[in-house]
Amino acid sequence: MSYLDELFSVAGKTALVTGAATGIGRMAATALVHGGASVMIASRKGEDCVRVAGELNGLGASGRAEGFAGDVSSEAGIASLVAEVRSRTERLHILVNNAGVSWGAPLEDFPYHAWAKVFGVNVTAVFHLTRELLPLLDAAASDEDPARVINLGSVMGTQPLADDAYSYTASKAAVHHLTRTLAIEFAARRITVNAFAPGPFQSRMTAFATATEEQAKHVGGHVPIGRIGTPDDIAGATLYLCSRAGSYVTGAILPIDGGQSVQHGLTLFKE
Repeated sequence: MSYLDELFSVAGKTALVTGAATGIGRMAATALVHGGASVMIASRKGEDCVRVAGELNGLGASGRAEGFAGDVSSEAGIASLVAEVRSRTERLHILVNNAGVSWGAPLEDFPYHAWAKVFGVNVTAVFHLTRELLPLLDAAASDEDPARVINLGSVMGTQPLADDAYSYTASKAAVHHLTRTLAIEFAARRITVNAFAPGPFQSRMTAFATATEEQAKHVGGHVPIGRIGTPDDIAGATLYLCSRAGSYVTGAILPIDGGQSVQHGLTLFKE
């Protein structure tokens, strides 16, 4: 194995990626399978996860995938998912808390229940699922090779931008803060905790704005680098944080947004 292969390898690791049937979760799962990991894919639609796992196993990669249903929107759902994971492995090297929901409505019409729903999946589930899986993460952790947790934040959690998704943007800021909180708490356990803060990618959640190439190009025009994200952008970040290359990184909110997190309209002296 070459130096680069070894540095970025996740061979032999076991991972769980929630919400991995589509979008960024699927991109991360695909990268881990290519990197040699055994990846459990769970989302509310179990049949979709089984299908996606089959597609990933057909890539001819060195890792493998298995899919099943897992609903993180309730305490009972999380308990069921944890039991499913425990029945399949005694240790978990990588947890990607990717499952998420959004809600869009004008300020005047934004419904009360949209806050509980969005925070329940985007924040409460991240904390509760991670805590419930701690024994498996502890079992996989070592001084040389920490266990890894990656939470899905958003550029909307770093920039004061709502775009009618008030509970979503606030929930992602909460994910970022929770990530930093858990990073320092879990450091002594040899578990790193980091977050992705993606800009626009093609996914089910952004399909209203990125479904066609024309739409994706339009949205990409708002990004400083001039395009939306691609699967390789998520793959590179995932393999970095989950391999030996990222073993000293914890508490990071990694922008994968083509420069949107530093984008502003301010000028001081130049016209």
